[in-house]
Amino acid sequence: MAAKSAPPKTRALWLSGARPRTLPLAIAPVTLGMASAWWAGEFSWVLSALALVVALSVQVGVNYANDYSDGIRGTDDYRVGPARLTGSGAVQPQLVLRAALFSFALTATAGLAIVLLTGQRWLLAVGAVALFAAWFYTGGKKPYGYQGLGEIVVFVFFGPVAVVGTAFIQLGSIPWETWLTGSAAGLFASAVLLVNNLRDIDQDQQAGKKTLAVALGRTSTRVVLTVMLLGPYVILAFLSSLFLLAPYVYFTLLLTIPTIVIVWSAKTAKELILNLQLMTLAALVYAIGLGLAIAL
Repeated sequence: MAAKSAPPKTRALWLSGARPRTLPLAIAPVTLGMASAWWAGEFSWVLSALALVVALSVQVGVNYANDYSDGIRGTDDYRVGPARLTGSGAVQPQLVLRAALFSFALTATAGLAIVLLTGQRWLLAVGAVALFAAWFYTGGKKPYGYQGLGEIVVFVFFGPVAVVGTAFIQLGSIPWETWLTGSAAGLFASAVLLVNNLRDIDQDQQAGKKTLAVALGRTSTRVVLTVMLLGPYVILAFLSSLFLLAPYVYFTLLLTIPTIVIVWSAKTAKELILNLQLMTLAALVYAIGLGLAIAL
């Protein structure tokens, strides 16, 4: 007899567990790296596609790994956001772990393909560090996400590493602007994680999860969030003097300013959950706009 497919409710939980609303944070830095490669005249669709697979699969892998690790620790017993696969008891923890490992395997496969095509063997070490960081965000005995370091690591890997890496595998060199565009992407990504931790600040304190938001407190967290969200526009001011179309990217402030207002005015966790969606959209639209400004 053929195996029965998962019921609709479980399938919806699996989709939710992948957290598709966070995927723009993986797409944004690759888009910026692709733009720099296009501007330099050495663009490769194959390498760009592989870089995108790496970014998306590691993001999904982190999400499932986080679901698994927080679930078996009991951290999710206190959460106020959407139900998790493990924490809700709807799916066996081992199945969630397998989903995370499968995603990481896809990351490794795409990364290996990049190494074979470019001949840059040292990228294997970068990939290994990225997978290590992905797992130990909430995994292991002393996860760094429980020590207030999550935002820093997210900034590095979903910012400069992703942007610089995407450009480098195509050019064999590092364009100067990728450090700036990478920093902008990293600030957006870190802000999304920080607002998520602001939402869960009370629950994380109960669970003993010492996030940056827990360490800073609500007011200081809001100040840091504001700086993170405005930082990309400070970077844009410099890039606008070099790329003719870059000033048009300031129109994304129409998305970013409301997120800052909500950060300061939100009274409930639900308001911050909605803000997460707006912030990821702002990050993606900023990246697409700036990418076009660089490429054209």
